[in-house]
Amino acid sequence: MAHPTPTQTSSTSLEGNLFRPADRLSLVQEYYFSRKLKEVAQLNAEGKDIISLAIGSPDMPPSERTIEVLCTEARKPNAHGYQPTIGTPELRQAMATFYQRWYGVELDPASEVQPLIGSKEGILHVTLAFVNPGDTVLVPNPGYPTYTSLSKLLGANVVSYDLTEEGGWQPDFDQLESMDLSRVKLMWTNYPHMPTGARARRETYERLVAFGRKHGIVIVNDNPYSFIDPLPAPKDPLPAPPQRGRVECTERASASQGPLVTSLVTTSPLEGGRERGLLSILQIPGAKDCCIEFNSMSKSHNMPGWRVAMLVTNSQFVQWILKVKTNVENGTFRAIQLAAADALTNTSDEWHYEANVRTYARRRVIAEEIMTALGCTFDPDQTGMFLWGRIPESYGHVEELTEHVLHKARVFITPGFIFGSNGERYIRISLCAKEEKMREALERIKDPLLTPPQRGRVVTKQD
Repeated sequence: MAHPTPTQTSSTSLEGNLFRPADRLSLVQEYYFSRKLKEVAQLNAEGKDIISLAIGSPDMPPSERTIEVLCTEARKPNAHGYQPTIGTPELRQAMATFYQRWYGVELDPASEVQPLIGSKEGILHVTLAFVNPGDTVLVPNPGYPTYTSLSKLLGANVVSYDLTEEGGWQPDFDQLESMDLSRVKLMWTNYPHMPTGARARRETYERLVAFGRKHGIVIVNDNPYSFIDPLPAPKDPLPAPPQRGRVECTERASASQGPLVTSLVTTSPLEGGRERGLLSILQIPGAKDCCIEFNSMSKSHNMPGWRVAMLVTNSQFVQWILKVKTNVENGTFRAIQLAAADALTNTSDEWHYEANVRTYARRRVIAEEIMTALGCTFDPDQTGMFLWGRIPESYGHVEELTEHVLHKARVFITPGFIFGSNGERYIRISLCAKEEKMREALERIKDPLLTPPQRGRVVTKQD
């Protein structure tokens, strides 16, 4: 008797509609980059040699010491068993020390710190811990798409709050107060902001804390970009890294203030972060009562594939979130946790300065040239590992520009609509590519045979 092959069985079953996905899958689409990277892979398979300036995945390695610690720990025979969901004591202590060193925030490593296997899973676990089906979640527009998609998958009512260029991409608290907040349980914020590069502001954090306490809303600030500050680089090479507690930074306060200025700030291990402009919402008095903050080693330590992140908040919130996590997962590989702990504790100021300021500053100069070549306007004071720019009015839709650049210049850049309706007239360029590749992308885009037709004057906000 012939037996059907697995393929035949699967085909017959699907044709008979015996298997259906859960209804919740109709609420979301496959993640944009998951879909688009398949197309890019196909173009590369055809020999197109696409240069990707789309995704914020650091292309540089962590410190050499971090890799050495990983290898040393991985060789130990006791490193390979299940790990506690709460994380190793070494990692929790290192995360608390990291917050004290860079942000001046004091945390109890035993009860106010929770390691995460990446911030994306943190979004899932926080939502499961605080939001019932039918409750409302506030998400920024534009903002990280996962805030919206995971909320929908879990049955939450998603309400967007507007961030606009005119408002500095900061929340409009008059708009927020005018909303029906009766069922709002959670509000997602993200400063420094992705995708716009808007800087964190202490005033915004103060108002968010007051808003959360007033309405009983948990404010979750996603803060993975505070170390990445590619200040516009001068024509001469950037100065050497700061030594012995002195931080040298180059900054432009606004386009109207003219030339770049260099300032020296004396720092200490506890206060240095705040003097350098590293802000945390937990610096605000009373924030720990109503706020959760995410941070990540993906950006700050060049460890995106390691999947090491953290949330910090009050001990009660940690316990509720841990109740979810213990039913879902175990801790990550012990060697990764111990190497991450060492990186948080021992990575030097000089390493951070080179990796997170100098390198991105050089790349940022090229990204600005690409924006100008495309006729886009941009805010020169934005920060982070992307450059966000507004497309010319001559384009009816942002994908007219990005698809032309992809298929004619063979450069992949991100259309802003994927971050929400307020991003529909914008593009995002990633700085996570080697300088020579970014230069090649610029030359391809500048090629008159490849460049989209421009109608109108090319300007930047510096004009």
